[in-house]
Amino acid sequence: MISRFTSGKGDNETFFTGNRNSKWYVVAFGMIGASLSGVTFISVPGWVGGSGFSYMQMILGYMIGYVIVAFVLLPLYYRHNLSSIYAYLGTRFGNNTHVTGAILFLCSRVVGASLRLFLVADVLHYFVFMEWGIPFWFTVAITLLLIWIYTNRGGIKTIIWTDTLQTFFMLLALVLGIVYISDSISIQEAGIWEQMSVVNWFVVDDPNAANYWWKHVLGGMFVTIAMTGMDQDMMQKNLTCKNTKDAQKNMISLGVILIGVNLIFLTLGAFLYAYLDIHPDMLTQFNNMDESLRADRLFPMIALSGSLGATFGILFILGLIAAAYSSADSALTSLTTSASIDLFKVDKMTDVQKAERYRKIIHVLVTVVIFITIILAAKLKEQNVISTIFKAASYTYGPLLGLFFFGIFTKRKVNDKWAWLVCLLIPILLFFTMQYETALFGTYKFGFELLGINGLFCFLGLWMISKKDVIFNS
Repeated sequence: MISRFTSGKGDNETFFTGNRNSKWYVVAFGMIGASLSGVTFISVPGWVGGSGFSYMQMILGYMIGYVIVAFVLLPLYYRHNLSSIYAYLGTRFGNNTHVTGAILFLCSRVVGASLRLFLVADVLHYFVFMEWGIPFWFTVAITLLLIWIYTNRGGIKTIIWTDTLQTFFMLLALVLGIVYISDSISIQEAGIWEQMSVVNWFVVDDPNAANYWWKHVLGGMFVTIAMTGMDQDMMQKNLTCKNTKDAQKNMISLGVILIGVNLIFLTLGAFLYAYLDIHPDMLTQFNNMDESLRADRLFPMIALSGSLGATFGILFILGLIAAAYSSADSALTSLTTSASIDLFKVDKMTDVQKAERYRKIIHVLVTVVIFITIILAAKLKEQNVISTIFKAASYTYGPLLGLFFFGIFTKRKVNDKWAWLVCLLIPILLFFTMQYETALFGTYKFGFELLGINGLFCFLGLWMISKKDVIFNS
C-alpha cells in the first residue's frame, strides 16, 4: 500500500532520487532504522557482557564523522547533481576509477547487507521456524521476496516512508523492552545503576588494546565517513532532500539522535545481563550456546523464552523485523541504483522503457545475489556479527576512503588506467599483513582504525601514480 501511494509514476527518477522532494526530518527519522539495522538491535545489547559500554567511544567517533559528511561530502554531491555518488569518481578520475568505486561499493554492501539479514534470519530460524520444520533457506527467501515486492515500484521514494514506519516500531520495541525487564527485576537489588557507573565507558589503561579509546573514536569517525558518506545506500536517502542545507540538517540531527539511541541499546544490554544473573536456568542455557554467536542470541533468548510474557516476545519480533527490513530494503535499492547507473549506464539510455526494463532485471539479480550470500554466510558463521561487519569494512571501504579524499583534497590527476590496481592491492596486502599481527606488532592490537590506515595507504598509492602538472577543479 505504501509503495503504491508513494511511487507515483514509478519511473527511474522516482526509484533513484525520489524526485528530490523529501522532507529532511522524515529522512532523518527513517535513517535511524537503516543506520542501526537488525545487527544493532541484537548485537549491541549482547556486546555489553564482553566490552561494557566502550561502544560509546565508537558512537562519539560517529558524530565527528557525521559532521565531516555533512560539510565536506554533501555539498560536493549536490554540486554535481548526482544520483549515484560514484559518478563523481568518473568526473574526477575517469571511467575505470568510476567503475572501480562502484564495484567496491557493490561488494561491500552485498557482504554487509547479507550479514545483517543473515543474523536476523538466523535468530528467527533458531528460535521460531526450526521447530516448525521450515528450512533456513525458505525463511531467507520469503524475507527477500517481501522486500523486493515493495521496493520494485517506488524504490527510494517508498523506502523513505517504509523506513520511517519501521524505525518507529523498532524504537517502540526497544523502549518497551527496557520497561518490561525493569518491571520483572528489582533494579536496586540487581545494582544495575552501580554496575553501569563503574563499567568500561572509555578504555584508557592499555594503549595496545584493540578497543583503546582513540582507536575506537578514530574508527567510528572513519566508519561513518566511509559507510555513510561514501556509501550509496545511505547517501541515496540524503540526496532525496531538496537541497544541501536540508541534507545537512538531516545528517547532523541523525548523528545526535543516534548517540541517545545507542545508549538506550547499551542500557538494555545491562538489564538483560542483570536478568540473566538472577535466572540460573537461563544462564546455563546461555553458557551452553555456541560461543561464537552467544552474545547475539542473548536478547532473543530472553525475549522468546516466555518468561516475560507473550507480549514481550511479540514486541521483540516486531522490532527485529522492523530493524532488519529498514536496513535490507535500502541496501537492495541502493545496490540496484549503483549497478544500473555505474555499470550499465541506464541514466544515459534514450529509450526510457528499455532503461526501466534494465533496472527491474538488475533489481531481481541483486536480490538473488544477496540470497546466495546469506546462504553462504550460514556456512561460515563467525564471532559477533557487528564486529565482523566492521572488520570487513576496513578492507572494502578503505579504498573508497582513499579515492574520495584524494579527489577532494588534491588537484593531482591520477592515471585512470592503474587506479583500480592500487585499490585492489592495498587491501590484499593489508589483509595478509594482519594475519601476522602478533609477530609484526607484538602486543599492539589493531581495532577499527584499520579502515583509516587502509584509506591512507590507498591515498599514498594514488599519489604515486598521479601527475602534478594537471589541475582538476572539483
